Amino acid sequence: MSPCLSRLAGALAAAAVLASPLAACATDGFGTISTDEVEKLLGAPDVKVFDVNVDELWQMHHLPGAVHVGERDLATLLPKDKATRLVFYCSGPK
Repeated sequence: MSPCLSRLAGALAAAAVLASPLAACATDGFGTISTDEVEKLLGAPDVKVFDVNVDELWQMHHLPGAVHVGERDLATLLPKDKATRLVFYCSGPK
């Protein structure tokens, strides 16, 4: 596991994947995957990773290649290709 993912492993609450084979068992198209599964997806051309943490956590611990949503309109950040798998993650409640 990469050092960045190791730091996030304890804080990563969930990663939801939309329209993905990983989420095939979910009836609404969403599912939860592990940090190991997220690591395997990083850099894949058909995957877009979004960090929905607050600015401070983004600056300290974001995943390589992740897009910080912050206060921006999510619709403006989504890829045009509807087949792209979307991964969203945050540190979650403690």
